[in-house]
Amino acid sequence: MVMMQDNYTKQQERIFEEELLPQIDALYAFAYHLTYNEEDANDLVQETYLKAVRFIDKYHAGTNAKAWLFKILKHAFINQYRRKNRQPIQVDYEDITNYQSGENDTHYAGYADLREEMFQTMMGDEITNAINALPVDFRVVILLCDIENFTYEEISKILDIPIGTVRSRLHRARGMLKHKLREYARSKGYTDTDD
Repeated sequence: MVMMQDNYTKQQERIFEEELLPQIDALYAFAYHLTYNEEDANDLVQETYLKAVRFIDKYHAGTNAKAWLFKILKHAFINQYRRKNRQPIQVDYEDITNYQSGENDTHYAGYADLREEMFQTMMGDEITNAINALPVDFRVVILLCDIENFTYEEISKILDIPIGTVRSRLHRARGMLKHKLREYARSKGYTDTDD
């Protein structure tokens, strides 16, 4: 009996290392597009893997590990969003005191420089900005279909919505993107056949 438990644990480790862990970059990219925050994205990915390890016995080896992990991540994102909305905004009293007294201006200047640098590198990426500007339900479908290449059926299972809803959201999201990116496309020499 002890031997079976050892084999079972080794099998779980193999599944984790060979099927689940290789999806970490795709999970992080998806989490970042949901949160727009590196720390929150890392937390989501970590929570996803913790839940995956906890419920690894529910995963069937050799099936679509990426879709399984994305579904866990999506549920973790929704739960995290609900928790944040129920909590009052927290402010560190010390940060306010330091800011008002001017004692730590260089501390805040570093953050401002970092934010400005990140903003400047994102300015040229009109497509990413347009995707990020979509409402979350539409953004998620675009990311899953057009970026992560999931099928409509897989997206339906990940998001727990009917395939018809996936198609509808995808169609509407692409229409919104077309509208948002029309001027950018013209500036790059593309013509709009709808004019």
